[in-house]
Amino acid sequence: MAVLIRAKRVEEKIRRLAREAGETLTDAVEKAVDQRLVRLPAKRGRIDREKLAAAQAYFDALPRMNEHLTDDEVIGYNEWGTFGS
Repeated sequence: MAVLIRAKRVEEKIRRLAREAGETLTDAVEKAVDQRLVRLPAKRGRIDREKLAAAQAYFDALPRMNEHLTDDEVIGYNEWGTFGS
């Protein structure tokens, strides 16, 4: 699939980038697009499943602390379901 760049100034920038980076035009454009895509904010409502899995794996790998306490005790709930003693 071909991409047609009609703006001469844009074509010149692409050629300059490729020349200075020592890359082909295709590689220069691809890397520039990839770098820009990484910086774009995530769209609301979409879940990046790879990042979510990486975060989950990170937290799962952390050492457990206070294993003798129940989840409610760790959070700080007492027997009446409120915080404190």
